[in-house]
Amino acid sequence: MNYHELGKSKIRVSGIALGCMSLGTDHEANHQLIHRAIEKGINFFDTADLYGKGENEITVGKALAAVRHQVVIATKVGNQLKADGSGWEWNPTKKYILEAVEKSLQRLQTDYIDLYQLHGGTIEDPIDDVIEAFEWLKQQGKIRIYGISSIRPNVIREYVKRSNIDSVMMQYSLLDRRPEESCLGLLAENKTSVLVRGSLAQGSLIDKPAVPYLGHSQEQVKSITDKVHALTNRQASEIAIRFASSPSAVASVVVGVRNTDQLETLSGVIKGQPLSEAELNTLKSVAPPLFYDQHR
Repeated sequence: MNYHELGKSKIRVSGIALGCMSLGTDHEANHQLIHRAIEKGINFFDTADLYGKGENEITVGKALAAVRHQVVIATKVGNQLKADGSGWEWNPTKKYILEAVEKSLQRLQTDYIDLYQLHGGTIEDPIDDVIEAFEWLKQQGKIRIYGISSIRPNVIREYVKRSNIDSVMMQYSLLDRRPEESCLGLLAENKTSVLVRGSLAQGSLIDKPAVPYLGHSQEQVKSITDKVHALTNRQASEIAIRFASSPSAVASVVVGVRNTDQLETLSGVIKGQPLSEAELNTLKSVAPPLFYDQHR
């Protein structure tokens, strides 16, 4: 397993992170799965207050309480549960962030969060207030570093310019190369780490039947995946995750795992070798890039 520093911090995270949103509600099963992941070298666990209305943070906190100082925990904020419990609404205010972090700390059974992330964001948000809230929490020792989860280039540029973010979580895969146009280079230049989500393109790059994906038609997706699978003797999941981890700005690829079989599949990726320059070029040649058409 490779480990990388997050942004300008000294926090080192495994090249593969466990996306805890995929976990079920059985605390004992989750405990076993998370500790098996730790045995394989994974030290980075990503959750959010939104997942399971807080229950996901609770199960992660239970599983990691005994090994808290050996792992890196990331969670997110910005989606507030409506008073009637019917859903969520976006609330990126300083007041809400300072209130929400206390609940996340309690659910996670910890007195600090390693990486606190704004769970989305628009250019219309009170960005300076968001930054003030995160900086205040750093000063208080309640979070170590902060970042955002966003695919919007205009939002990413503003936070890079106006804040001390150490990471940006964004969707990136062979079928979604949009970050290559303007985001990956900017973040690498500013030593802001990328955390990749969606590396498997909702399963289209591994074993699910082809369906339309972003700007690719169903026929294009099938053609791309057929060519990819014919290129190498590596497993499809390894190709997809290795591709997503290849840009220099990427510190970790967040992969959702529901059971031990899926975790064992990840073992091949953990033990495998990075894609060669020739392999990367070949993959890019069969899957043309897309470009953001909004929030530019």
